[in-house]
Amino acid sequence: MPSDKKRDFEPVYSRRADKKPHYKKKNRRRRRIVGWSIFAVLLLIIGGGLLWGYGAYKSAKKTFKQTYDSTNVQKERNVSSVIKQGKPLSILLLGTDTGALGRHDTGRTDTMIVATVNAKKKTIHLTSIARDTKVVVPGDTQPYEKINAAYTIGGAGTAVKTVQNLLDIPIDFYAIINMGGLEKMVNAVGGVDVKPPLTFNYGYAHVVKGHKTHLNGRQALDYSRMRDDDPLGDYGRQARQRQVIKHLVMKGLGITSLPRYKSILSSLNGNLKTDMTFDDMIAVRAKYGDATHHIKSQTLQGQNAMIDGLSYQVVPDNELLRVSNDIRKTLGLSESSKLKTQQSQTDSTTGYSTGGYSSTTGQSSAYNGY
Repeated sequence: MPSDKKRDFEPVYSRRADKKPHYKKKNRRRRRIVGWSIFAVLLLIIGGGLLWGYGAYKSAKKTFKQTYDSTNVQKERNVSSVIKQGKPLSILLLGTDTGALGRHDTGRTDTMIVATVNAKKKTIHLTSIARDTKVVVPGDTQPYEKINAAYTIGGAGTAVKTVQNLLDIPIDFYAIINMGGLEKMVNAVGGVDVKPPLTFNYGYAHVVKGHKTHLNGRQALDYSRMRDDDPLGDYGRQARQRQVIKHLVMKGLGITSLPRYKSILSSLNGNLKTDMTFDDMIAVRAKYGDATHHIKSQTLQGQNAMIDGLSYQVVPDNELLRVSNDIRKTLGLSESSKLKTQQSQTDSTTGYSTGGYSSTTGQSSAYNGY
């Protein structure tokens, strides 16, 4: 991953020296300034907990300055202008398999979610990408890879470029968190309540289908990791990961205590990297904070394929076009001409080509829309 590029950030809001504001106005200003919680980590613009007082503001600013890490990737559009105008925003959420079970290597991004946030419609759309999705990784010497290798090959910047190329969408920001950090963050918000889509026992997670269950950090980590016993495999795991994220968001709406805010900030140390500055977070929180009310989700659906003895998910062109256009629509962009041309070229030749390897239709995700 590229080295940290430190920046000096000036406070977005300053105290007025010539006036003593009314008590209620002062409290409202404080809530605007430091209205950040764990969901600045998970979705960066999805926060509900209140961090009270100027001391909290300074602590949050210090913490998030340490999380900043530029990808050195040229943005496909002027993100500052997008935020200023309150236009729909996109964030690539990456979860690495390091920091858990004693692992501390670079790891791969077993979780990849494109989050698009629409301030006017107050909606968030989460699109999951299977870790075994077959892609071309920019700058790689191999003709194709599994998409979860993009981060290992070139860091967050390469992961961003890979997703942009695959779906023909702009990625405005990225946020990467390790799985060990997820455990700490869930504990920091007091755990989450989920309604499992299936019954299973995995590590510390013991859940029954349809029965509301409270999970602490260790349990939530195992709940999010299990895939071998899920009939939908990685697609089922993606759905449970989105479920945990959604309930973390909703849980955060009630967080107001100083002790909890300190635990939240502590859980971020060494566990989060993002190319969103603290000033970006403050601006985005003000514009997009109400989007937590409506969260929708979907999965980029591939087909099982064995290539050179390895299992991949190969996404048909029509599915790429469908998901691309869906995301582009949430961002207020026109339909993808690039992927439409790609599909037309495939249809005019041999239809969906397997390229000489065996392919079987993958199972569709049955529990979208948490």
